[in-house]
Amino acid sequence: MSERTILHCEMDCFYASVEMLHHPELEGKPLAVVGDPDARHGIVLTANYKAKKTGVKTGMALWQAKQLCPEIAFLPPRMDLYLRFSGMAREIYSEYTNQIEPYGIDEAWLDVTDSSIIKGDGIGIAGDISKRIRYELGITVSIGVSWNKIYAKLGSDYNKPDAITWFHRGNYKDIIWRLPLSDLLYVGRQTSRKLYKLGIYTIGQLAQMDEKILESHLGKMGLVLWTFANGYDEDPVCAEGYEAPIKSIGNSTTTPRDLETDTDVWIILTALSESVSARLRKHGFKCNVVEIWIRDIHLNSITRQIHISQPTNITDEIVNTAFQLFRKHYQWEQPIRSLGVRASSLVMEDVPVQLDLFENQAKREKMEKLDCAVDEIRRRFGYFSIQRAVMYQDKILSHLDAGKHKVHPHSYFHG
Repeated sequence: MSERTILHCEMDCFYASVEMLHHPELEGKPLAVVGDPDARHGIVLTANYKAKKTGVKTGMALWQAKQLCPEIAFLPPRMDLYLRFSGMAREIYSEYTNQIEPYGIDEAWLDVTDSSIIKGDGIGIAGDISKRIRYELGITVSIGVSWNKIYAKLGSDYNKPDAITWFHRGNYKDIIWRLPLSDLLYVGRQTSRKLYKLGIYTIGQLAQMDEKILESHLGKMGLVLWTFANGYDEDPVCAEGYEAPIKSIGNSTTTPRDLETDTDVWIILTALSESVSARLRKHGFKCNVVEIWIRDIHLNSITRQIHISQPTNITDEIVNTAFQLFRKHYQWEQPIRSLGVRASSLVMEDVPVQLDLFENQAKREKMEKLDCAVDEIRRRFGYFSIQRAVMYQDKILSHLDAGKHKVHPHSYFHG
């Protein structure tokens, strides 16, 4: 069996590149596509390379970007336009393989192993795709080529823009293993700090570390990252049209103002949990895991989760669990800008479970019926037709209609 050939294609500065096509008057000038400042989404979503050279980065506040680059032009996002270009890129990819797995609107993995007889090797196919994206769409794409998805993604990030990078058995240790930890998929700030304490600063040091030590400090994720670093990733590229079963239902929001107290957090977690639990009920699911995501005003993020004793789609149980996670893991060093709640490890709502002798099952059934009644009232008369008492403690925060902020995250991992 021949070794796999995986491509990872990422369109360069995608939103900004598409906007440049539609704003020829801005050619050669710094440009950024940004969120709505009036809705507190006033951050840089993407910037062109002219702006990036001045230090402008994704996630940066607009005032910071303006300080670094006074002449920068800000444009609002046009998702319908970007989706159209994304679809056109997908059509090009589909002429080389039917195994296409999107990873966001601007990037995708392609398994071209079975295309080599007709289309040529991985480098040749990457070259054809690069030329066609440039000629047919008017933008550029960076492509990584390797035998696994993780190294292919490293390749597309390695040499931007408009580049093709091939990581193979003969060169990966000389190049990839010298890269910093942060370049590896799923190594964020918190994970990096933990690995730094072990004296691990590069991907190579991670690859050569005893995996049992990594597991003792990072749990299952330590083994996953060790596998990634060594190039042992065997995760398949999903075939075009593949729809993964729903593995999680979540919701997050940038809050109308900074959160500074537990009460502020409770209000937002309540709104988000109501949305998540309502969609669990709508789709006939219950969850075994509740997860929260927190981002402070300096854009530092943490994610924490907990496995609960019984599957649930009850609003009160989800919000109480989320708040307990928050109280345990956040020390209020900074005000909070964004919050998220996610329900995962889903099961069908009618799955048989072992009853807990210490749980009041009659009360749980009443709470389920109450939630269903609230769902029906809101369906008929609107979200704000019925509210929990806590929502009246802050008019600004309670104005959030969490039902309009729907997010269905799917993990890279399967199973």
